[in-house]
Amino acid sequence: MMLRNLKAYLDSVKSRDPAPRSRAEVMLYPGVWSLGFHRVAHRLYRVRLYFLARAVNHLSRFLTGNDIHPGAKIGKRFFIDHGFTVIGETAEIGDDVTLYQNVTLGGTDPANGIAGKRHPTLEDGVIVGSGAQVLGPIRIGSRARVGANAVVTKDVPEGATMVGIPARQMLVDVTAYQRDFVPYGTPCSDSFDPEKQKLELLQCEVEQLQKRLAQLIEEQRGAGRDGDDDIPLFKERDSA
Repeated sequence: MMLRNLKAYLDSVKSRDPAPRSRAEVMLYPGVWSLGFHRVAHRLYRVRLYFLARAVNHLSRFLTGNDIHPGAKIGKRFFIDHGFTVIGETAEIGDDVTLYQNVTLGGTDPANGIAGKRHPTLEDGVIVGSGAQVLGPIRIGSRARVGANAVVTKDVPEGATMVGIPARQMLVDVTAYQRDFVPYGTPCSDSFDPEKQKLELLQCEVEQLQKRLAQLIEEQRGAGRDGDDDIPLFKERDSA
């Protein structure tokens, strides 16, 4: 059973990273080792062996470069591509989540000093690009994607793609949205150009305003026909 689960996990990593030629090569990945160390540390943490849990955590950080607090809850088929990632104590991660290098799932210090949920929750299938910072007790919806170097401090809806500082939701081509996995969480296409999207949104707003203006002109002309034909389209203000 354990061997079957290990094979399934290694295959899931291969499906997200085309570089390895075999499962044995995947076994050398620091992200795979850091997850294995965390499973041990988390079990020690749950039975209140905090010092031993921390010792395993420090060994893992020394060997892999990833710092995962023993208290973090991590689901199935979690993968850190490359390394140097930090995951806080109260972070919760669902199934099939992918983090790239230098990602931080950081916490906030409660203003009232009472310990509690301080770190983010990532639902199933989330992808977080390299250098991104996800901060505070926020929720990242399933299949959401966080682009490289984005800073996320608010909840992210399901299936959204977030980029920028602070992170904002971007429009994504439907063909990219339907893909199960997008490397680094960012579609690499001209349609994802933020400046181009801003121009398209402005053009759409201008067209809506032009349509509304045409409707108002037609309504004014209709009111003039119902009353006096000599009523001007727009009444001039008295010069007094």
